[in-house]
Amino acid sequence: MSDDTARPQDPKEPRARGSDHCVVLGASIAGLFAARVLSDTFDRVTVVDRDALPELDENRRGVPQGRHAHAILPAGTRGLQEMFPGLLEEFEAAGIPVVREPTEMHFAPGGHLLCQEGRYADPTPTYQPTRPQLEGQVRARVRESPGVEIIDRCEAAELLSTPDGTRVTGVRLVERGGGAERELTADLVVDATGRGGRAARWLADLGYEPPREDRIAVDIKYVSRTLRLPPGALGRRKVVIVGAEPGRPTGATFLQHEQDRWMLTLIGYGGHHPPTDPADFLEFAKPIVPSDVFEALCAAEPLDDPVAHRYPASVRRRYERLGRFPDGLLVFGDAICSFNPVYGQGMSVAALQAAALRESLDRGRDRLPYRFFRAAARKIEVAWQMAVGSDLALPQVEGDRPLQVRLTNAYFERLLNAAERDPALTQEFVKVSSLLSSRALWDALRRVETLEPAAKGS
Repeated sequence: MSDDTARPQDPKEPRARGSDHCVVLGASIAGLFAARVLSDTFDRVTVVDRDALPELDENRRGVPQGRHAHAILPAGTRGLQEMFPGLLEEFEAAGIPVVREPTEMHFAPGGHLLCQEGRYADPTPTYQPTRPQLEGQVRARVRESPGVEIIDRCEAAELLSTPDGTRVTGVRLVERGGGAERELTADLVVDATGRGGRAARWLADLGYEPPREDRIAVDIKYVSRTLRLPPGALGRRKVVIVGAEPGRPTGATFLQHEQDRWMLTLIGYGGHHPPTDPADFLEFAKPIVPSDVFEALCAAEPLDDPVAHRYPASVRRRYERLGRFPDGLLVFGDAICSFNPVYGQGMSVAALQAAALRESLDRGRDRLPYRFFRAAARKIEVAWQMAVGSDLALPQVEGDRPLQVRLTNAYFERLLNAAERDPALTQEFVKVSSLLSSRALWDALRRVETLEPAAKGS
């Protein structure tokens, strides 16, 4: 696949709008991000979802992970600021917790508690609304965008195309419950229906090869419960993250979502899954979280029952490597790459894909799928390598461990060990894990190399 050589649009120029139509399948976070970007280029954008979409910030069936801990990584924060100016400020004004300083976090990836001293040199904050709160507010903003319509309780049955299958021309929808069908013609269809999306099957129906899949079977189960804690029960801390490690394939995320409302999510890999029984759930947390956090959990008031979700495998579909792909179709979000949710990357990577889509549209629509998939792959790469490497560091996760993975994991072990004592290294690691910078990886490596000789001689 060769890149299009169209002249990049001057960012100071307004984007040209056409008298055309785009259909986005899926009204979850990724689909809403895509719709927001597309609304700057297309006259009409229709977002279609199979669920009955709630008016308020409520959980819904099509987003089972919505009942578990979510955080927006700083890369996602930047994307939200660009796409929806003022939204994050509204969250903060409404009392949504915001993390700005190391002292507000207990962050222990891979068994290493990172240094909590100092201040972040590049303080992009982390906002902590619940997933339904975030999705509901983003959906409301997208609905207000010019030319955008959101249709719920409809499911895409098949794509419409030209007779030779070289261009997708729309989608046939089936109304849920009533069974009524309708056809929507479109200049572009975007599949943002998640990891279970049908794009690969639709490609086969049109005579195309499906993409190769990279798959890491993690067999994760996570169980969550909302708790009420007295204000200040954990001091300044607003987030507690304890990652799995080779000797303990379990972890926990404890996030403050409002002044006194917190969500505890316990995770475990195959053979070490957390229970849903309330008493056993709490006991499962005891060897994972710090002792003072466990004491706070024991004194907390439960606000709901524990709820579970299973996640079998991380999957990356290599659309960027296909030699043939129809015009008029894109795949977006988890339908391209679905990450182990333990690392909290999904929403932020969707924001990075939205940036890739905007950049691709700025260069025109000629060969748009090829250019977008390549741009999206570059945005995904660091997040995918970090997640896969972290999973393959656990003996419980099956899979090949090529030399690159072994070397990367050895490097990260050295980095995390040094970051326990060094605030600058902690900042570099946070930049990388927050998807803000891949260059920080090499800056951190050089710093580890200069620190280790001194450490050995001390």
